[in-house]
Amino acid sequence: GMPVMTEVRGEYQTELIAEYVDILQIGSRNMYDQDLLGRVGRTGKPVLLKRHFGASVEEFLSFSEYIVAEGNKDVILCERGIVPVGKGNSYTRYNLDLGAVPVIRRETYLPIIVDPSHAAGRRDLIFDLSCAAIAAGAHGLVIEAHYNPKEAIVDAKQMITPDELKDVIDSTLRISKIINDYKKKSS
Repeated sequence: GMPVMTEVRGEYQTELIAEYVDILQIGSRNMYDQDLLGRVGRTGKPVLLKRHFGASVEEFLSFSEYIVAEGNKDVILCERGIVPVGKGNSYTRYNLDLGAVPVIRRETYLPIIVDPSHAAGRRDLIFDLSCAAIAAGAHGLVIEAHYNPKEAIVDAKQMITPDELKDVIDSTLRISKIINDYKKKSS
């Protein structure tokens, strides 16, 4: 069937959740929890580690090593935005740090994916941020979708429909092909 991923929010949940899911997710607020990172690392399950909204790229990579140190090299890094700088209202929930994507690709063997849904906090930016993320070198995307976003219990403002998701997938696949073709020619 379809692989299942869910967030582990506390050490006490780790083994129970690991029994039932394919990928363990560490949300951004728990990125700094060294004990939790070590414990999920010991499960041997793939781990998706989301970057804390206040973390530097160096910190993000450093904390991923708590999982790897337990013998688990199956770690996926996820850029999901950093805290906006300055005064006044931000037009997005977080600033999507696309500059981090090529840096992370150069600094580690771990794959980097992007979560445009949480960065934007609004559905009208998902398509553009997704295309930009793939152009920047992201290995993949995490996008929230719902058949009727207005009825979603959580995160309704950042949900897109399955039809919109199809458009994102089709477009990002084309962008990925163009970039891969270019890299082949220039190497």
